Amino acid sequence: MATELVQQEWEEGERRLEAERDDRRRYETLLRQIEVVTEELRKQVGQVFTLDELARAYRNADRWAREVVEEREPSPGWPRDLSLVLAAAFYAYQRGATDYLA
Repeated sequence: MATELVQQEWEEGERRLEAERDDRRRYETLLRQIEVVTEELRKQVGQVFTLDELARAYRNADRWAREVVEEREPSPGWPRDLSLVLAAAFYAYQRGATDYLA
């Protein structure tokens, strides 16, 4: 149940990201930040994981994601977009879960 709720949050983050598509500069900044988070996510979770494991990693991700984006890809107003960036990164990453069903 908790994993399903988190997946809904990730899906909402993806929708919020796509709503920014018309603002090219902002959208590209968000995509770069998502890539930074995804690279760190590979280190934190690895490449073989379940959705439950990914959901557990999401609980504490704001701490390390804030640091890694501030270090590698900050933008004006950061970390205002932290929740969007995290949710969109986890949304995309979940497809690699061993138990992901499209």
